[in-house]
Parts: sequence; C-alpha cells; structure tokens
Amino acid sequence: MPARLIESLATTEPLAEVFSDQSVLQAMLDFEAALARAEARVGIVPVAAAESITAAAKAGAFDSATLARDTLRGGTPGIPLAKALTEKVRASSPEAARFVHWGATSQDVADTALVLLLQRARPLLQSDLQRLETALAKLSEQHKNAVMLGRTLMQPAPPVTFGLKAAGWLATIHRSRNRLDAAFNESLIVQFGGASGTLASLGAQGTAVVRELASELGLGFVEAPWHTQRDRLANLVCSCGVLVGALGKMARDISLLMQGEVGEAAEAGGQGRGGSSTMPHKRNPVGCSVTLAAAYRAPGLVAAFLSGMVQEHERGVGGWQAEWPTVASVIQTTGLAVASMAEVAEGLTIDATRMRANLEATHGVIFAERAMMLLGAALGRDVAHGLLEEATRRSVAQGKHLADALAEMPEVAGHIDASVLRELELPEEYLGSAEKFREALLSSTQQKNIKR
Repeated sequence: MPARLIESLATTEPLAEVFSDQSVLQAMLDFEAALARAEARVGIVPVAAAESITAAAKAGAFDSATLARDTLRGGTPGIPLAKALTEKVRASSPEAARFVHWGATSQDVADTALVLLLQRARPLLQSDLQRLETALAKLSEQHKNAVMLGRTLMQPAPPVTFGLKAAGWLATIHRSRNRLDAAFNESLIVQFGGASGTLASLGAQGTAVVRELASELGLGFVEAPWHTQRDRLANLVCSCGVLVGALGKMARDISLLMQGEVGEAAEAGGQGRGGSSTMPHKRNPVGCSVTLAAAYRAPGLVAAFLSGMVQEHERGVGGWQAEWPTVASVIQTTGLAVASMAEVAEGLTIDATRMRANLEATHGVIFAERAMMLLGAALGRDVAHGLLEEATRRSVAQGKHLADALAEMPEVAGHIDASVLRELELPEEYLGSAEKFREALLSSTQQKNIKR
C-alpha cells in the first residue's frame, strides 16, 4: 500500500504495507490462531475448535477502525481483538468460541504480533542492505585510483582516494548490518506468559504450548516470558539507530561532494527526481536528504524506546504501550534510509577530473605536511613547522605553488633537493597506505553476515 502522505518521507511502500492496519491486525490474529493450534497439539483445546478459530482469524472479516477505537478505551489491542474474534468464532461454533485466547494475556498478543511484523520487515531491510553493499564495493573498486582532497574540519587536507572513502562507508554499514542481523536473531521470539508470566492457567503444559506456538509461528523459543524485560527489542532498536547514523554519514559526505562549488559526485537524476519547484537548473541530493532526515529522527526514537524500558514488576504501565508506534517508526526510518542510499550508491556518478582540479586549486598547500616531514629530518619538527607556516602564507598571499615558495627560501633549498621539490605536489606520491587500507576494509566485508 502507498504510504500516508504525512509519512511519505518517512517510510517505503513495502514497509508501509508491513505496518498497515490490515497487516497489524492479521499478525494479532495469526497469534490467536497459532495459539489454538498449539494448544490442540498438546490436548488442551479440541482440534475442531482450533480449526474454527483459525478459519475465523482473517483480517478482512474485522473492522480495524472499530478495533482501534476500542483499543484506546481498553488500553491494549488484545482485549477488543479477543472479544471480536470470540464473537466471530461463536457465529459458526459456540463450542469453539470458548477456547479463543485460551491462557493468554493481552500483552502476549501485542508483543508476538510486533515480533511477527519485525519478521516480515527483516527481509526488506536485508535485500536493500545487500544492494547497498554491492554498489559500494563496486564504486570503491572502480574509483580506487581517483585521487581527491582529504577534508578535515571541512578544510582541504592531504589527498585520499574516493575508493578509500567508499570502502569506509561500506565497512561501517557492513558492521552495522551484522549487528542488526544479530539483534533480529535475538528478538524474533514468541511471547506467551499469561496473566503474571507463569502460565499457571495451563498447569504443567505451559512450556509445551510455548514450544508449539513458537513452531507454528516460525519464531524462536525462549526460556521464559519477557513481558517487562525489553532488552532484546532495545538492542534491535539501538542497532537500527547505529545503522541509520552510518547511512547518515555517507549521505552527508555525498551531499557535500554534490555542492556546486565542489562538484565531485552526483546522485542519479531523472524525471521527477532531484529537481526544484523554482530553479530548473538544480540537481538536488534527494536520496541523501531523505536519509539525513531519517538520521535526525532515529536518535529520538531510540531514546523514546530506552526510556520506556523502566517497567514495573510483571506488567508495565505505559512502557510497553508506548512501543508499537516507536518500533514501527524505527524500522520504517531505517528501511527508508537503507533503500534511499542503495539507490544513491547504484546511480552515483564520480567526476575524477573535478576531484583533480579541486586538489590542484590548493596550489599544493595540502602537501605542507609532506614538506615538513622532509625538512624535519634535518632541522627538527618545530623548526620545519615554522618554515612551512611561512611558506604556506607566501603561497596563499602570492598565488604561487607551495613548492615554488619553498624553493625561494634558502633555509629549505639547502636541505631539500630541487628534484624532490618538483615532485612534492604529486598526489599519487603521498597516499601512504590508502590502498592497503581500502583493500583491508573491503576484505572485512567479505565475512559472512550473521543469519538466523
């Protein structure tokens, strides 16, 4: 389904569908149907009753608007859902209606439904993350020799390569992806504890039902209910926040490289993308801006979830009730950022000529460190640093290259050969371990991702 207009810059259509009313409702109904089947397997509920409950548990047969209104009055979606499902089952089998929601509590419905939604969202994120990693690896390899300005505190610095920069983005995103995968593995677990988290209503068969329920839903089985222990979900939410931050860093870099006065990279354009309502010449960093917006939202969402972890005794008042919209927003924010940067990376164009021109426009002052290291061996670092400060001032004031300014200084000419000065400003000669670092970063991303 399409995203709501107010959320059009906050989610993707597939994720909007995952968290749509019908999808959420079906997830809750899936829990109720699976619970009945699990209890039938261990002999608590008649098989015929489980079949009737499963047949009735179809979202299309329920009014989500009514359930939403009743949820606000009941304080949990599980109460009106169980009531509505019971009535639906009663219409076809009064006997089966007795066993709807048997032994469960409303939070069991809400928590397991949320986990089922996360289970459905996971492959969407994984697919786009794979696209992004593949595109970044390709960019890094294609442009491993594209020399460009390093930029520290937004100022020109000694050269780097675009290949190294792209490899840095890739490695950070890959590490974040692994953390997210591990957090998903830990979080995709069933919730079934009953009134106080002991399943006392099921006697000695509680654990057996939990195992069967987990199997029915394709979720993990855990040693005990987790009604007020929200650490696993918190880890997932935090992992999303870190990933979005990593994507935001990449988006910030690219949007800065797209500035007109820089012009070293550009997102793909096309009909309806990147234009301006008033300035036809513009090519805006749309994917980057959407990702940066996500990076601005994510920390607040993460903090909101963490603040709700302080829950009371065996059932919280307000903490877990706050989680549904928060977690939904976190996942959709993350998914949008991943999808946006995958599209950016796949269509990114690099202008190596402009990179070289911007580098040369510094008149070599970015190689002051290199010259200082050469001089420092003979004069000491402090003396060399002072000489380079003076040479840099002359270069800037007189519009001449640093190497020429140095050649005019007797203190320098006596210690650095003229042939060395002539090659001082060759960027390829001052890249240090850039390529080794790039290769190491790419190698680190070839490790297998953690999978469920």
